[in-house]
Amino acid sequence: MTRVAAIDCGTNSIRLLVADVDVSADTLVDLERRMEVVRLGQGVDRTGRIAPEALARTLDAARRYAEICTDLGVEHIRFVATSASRDAENRQDFVDGVRSALGVDPEVIGGEEEAALSFRGATGVLAGAHRAPFLVVDLGGGSTELVLGGDRLEAAWSMDVGCVRLTERHLHDDPPTAAQVEAARADVATALDEAARTVPLGRTATLVGVAGSVTTVTAHALGLPTYDPVRIDGAVLPVDTVLAACADLLGMTRDDRAVLGFMHPGRVDVIGAGALVWSEVVRRVRDDVARAGGELTTVVTSEHDILDGIAWSVAR
Repeated sequence: MTRVAAIDCGTNSIRLLVADVDVSADTLVDLERRMEVVRLGQGVDRTGRIAPEALARTLDAARRYAEICTDLGVEHIRFVATSASRDAENRQDFVDGVRSALGVDPEVIGGEEEAALSFRGATGVLAGAHRAPFLVVDLGGGSTELVLGGDRLEAAWSMDVGCVRLTERHLHDDPPTAAQVEAARADVATALDEAARTVPLGRTATLVGVAGSVTTVTAHALGLPTYDPVRIDGAVLPVDTVLAACADLLGMTRDDRAVLGFMHPGRVDVIGAGALVWSEVVRRVRDDVARAGGELTTVVTSEHDILDGIAWSVAR
């Protein structure tokens, strides 16, 4: 048994998992899961740089996570940084700050490794419950990873579309105009066309969505009064129910979203774009499966994602 800490720092949020991992028994037991919305990717798509205030928010959270790791007696820490820090010219400032806060260097990983970690985290709890091959979709703030596989990863692609990036590019009004929505959809469609040249979407037997945008859409589809990870994790929803929930969130004003009991305050302004990306992915996969002679009628949501994959990688 090894006590590890996995930290995932993305475009919108920074998350911590402290877990006891037993590689020989293939078990991972959560001790602590935390999430803070720090919006590290604020303006990165436009300026190419991490904003000073965004960096300060992120490093403050990193210092709080360091205290938790110390209190829980963590043996090993792995800090993984994804889309925003990949794209930023001043990412060395971020690297130096994390090293000072946690005593480890953040690993600014590429889209392919991000996809592999997400796949390991999500599929580790799916074996036997659903049919392979799985298409795991990790919908983040700056990028979205698509990973297909069964016992092993077979194909992966990282798309430069995410809830923060598309909000900043297109969805400026409240609620967004039809023209803004169509421009965002066109971006996602172009990205999916490119992804499909590498990842055969039509082979999908089970579509699995992970990360905050997907889990928030799922909470809305389930009609939850508050965010309930127990009910969200493993939820199986009809495709039409998912698409309807996405359309509803996209069409709401920010004030309407803010009063939803399951909505994290840091997602209020970007969940419309997240819902748009998720609806486009679900619709495209359903249609590609149909063209391949199959049928995709449901979508699975998992609370297990890249954090779990990072934890497994540390223990191994």
